Amino acid sequence: MTVEVFRAQSEQDREELFRFRYGVYVEEMGRYRRTADHRGQRLLEPEDAHSILYGAREDGQAVGTSRLTLGADGFSPRQIEQYSLGPFLSEVPAQLMAIGERLMVAPRHRGSTVASKLRELALRDIEAGGVRLVFGNCEPHLLSMNLSAGGRTYAEHNINSEEAGYLIPLLFLGGDTDGLAAAIGSLDGDGRPCLLRSLEAALARSDAVRSASVMAPGEYWAHVEGALERLEEEELHAFAGLDTAERRECISRSNIIECAPGDRVLKEGGSSQNLFLVLEGTLEVRHRGRFVNVLQPGDVFGEMAFLLALPRQSDVYAATPGVKILSLSDGTLHKLMAEEPTLAAKLLLNISRMLCGRLIKANAGTDV
Repeated sequence: MTVEVFRAQSEQDREELFRFRYGVYVEEMGRYRRTADHRGQRLLEPEDAHSILYGAREDGQAVGTSRLTLGADGFSPRQIEQYSLGPFLSEVPAQLMAIGERLMVAPRHRGSTVASKLRELALRDIEAGGVRLVFGNCEPHLLSMNLSAGGRTYAEHNINSEEAGYLIPLLFLGGDTDGLAAAIGSLDGDGRPCLLRSLEAALARSDAVRSASVMAPGEYWAHVEGALERLEEEELHAFAGLDTAERRECISRSNIIECAPGDRVLKEGGSSQNLFLVLEGTLEVRHRGRFVNVLQPGDVFGEMAFLLALPRQSDVYAATPGVKILSLSDGTLHKLMAEEPTLAAKLLLNISRMLCGRLIKANAGTDV
């Protein structure tokens, strides 16, 4: 079937997308339960009243949606706070900014061209409106894809929303920095275009996220390998017994994410399936609000969803300052299992041993 993308023009179009959102965000992912219209099985938000809604249909049924809020039409208080827009709005005309949110695709179309088609449609409105700064966010497992597409991390802290989960703010620039400065009308003492303080801070690398997609490869690997060297003191960890080349192959498309105390890194019921390795700090695992475990450097979490293709079974919270986790791409690991089975077996054996140790500890040393 051919997928058709469209702008929601009628109330019928909008209602179709609100119901599709409900099916994905609320029923599948367990989010927005407090704000959704459960009786009507709709998920709509105040921003929908003054934003452009996009949809994708296949055989007459919605299979994707997204939303674009143009600065010329106004940002909501929630958007200003969540995306840390205050410094930008004080220096950049709002009509040069936009926020892209709520991009979601039906499960059977994830990994297809539906998401890119929705982005292309939104890009036409972005370009037509002369927008130069587009803000958005993504879950950790989608970070590499968004950074490769030109996104930049910019915020000191990631988004930690009770309803939406743990998200990483992103900034996409329209054109090069000189063109951006010229469009804003920012000039230096010699009359040449220059960036404003808010943009200079945004374009400076954020320590909240480190990725090979935006850093020099040698610099990124130095961070990763330095952290892994500290794990060598552990008797067992995910990469025990692997040489440098093997580790790099496993860690391809990974990202280092720094979390603040209280950040909920994983949400129970979530649909992502990537793995995480604790590099620094302590995290707590809770199931239905009940404390069940502590994670320390060297521990892996998220393995149940990866190995069994299940929704996330627990919430995981950062418990101490300076928590750093390595987010591993599930796509990379599945490819590794198909193309490098010997290497994949070493990694999975380490994870299995760690799981056995966790079970033994949970059963107070009894033989399981």
